Amino acid sequence: MVLDLLKESNALLEGHFLLSSGKHSDKYVQCAKLLQYPDKAAKALEVVVEKVKDLDIDIVVGPAMGGVIVAYELGRQLGKPAIFTEREDGEMKLKRGFQIEKGQRVLIAEDVVTTGKSAYEAIKVVEEHGGIVVGIGCIADRSKGDIKYPLYAGTKLEINTYENEDCPLCKENLPIVKPGSRKIL
Repeated sequence: MVLDLLKESNALLEGHFLLSSGKHSDKYVQCAKLLQYPDKAAKALEVVVEKVKDLDIDIVVGPAMGGVIVAYELGRQLGKPAIFTEREDGEMKLKRGFQIEKGQRVLIAEDVVTTGKSAYEAIKVVEEHGGIVVGIGCIADRSKGDIKYPLYAGTKLEINTYENEDCPLCKENLPIVKPGSRKIL
């Protein structure tokens, strides 16, 4: 169902993409294309809510940009507060007066998890504030199963990812697109 929603909203792109991790890929999931439709976002995240509803969650935290709307919708459906972290001078922080109390149980919210980089940045902030991360909820899991926290995804995607020097798309001289919001260092 979630895969169908991604396709219906033209959120599953094909081509040559530069990911936030610096790796290359032949497909890209642009969840913003799905999230622009509140009804589709609600349906996609209902699948995640069904998987996490029995967890003891106090608050949902999403890293900006991709996790902001996802955190909001998960929080709305779970009846929990939803906040976000954001980068300041390249470092993820808790701003805008948001707080995480010591011992609060936190669900991290993401649009897509590939390497988990943004989620891990948000987890660091949560743990620095004394929060306990119970898992990561996301629309699409395109990781290779190497995420260190329980991952609750709307759909699992098998998408090829390449190191720059091993990328067959580069060898074909296909133009590369950087669709994400995070700058690559």
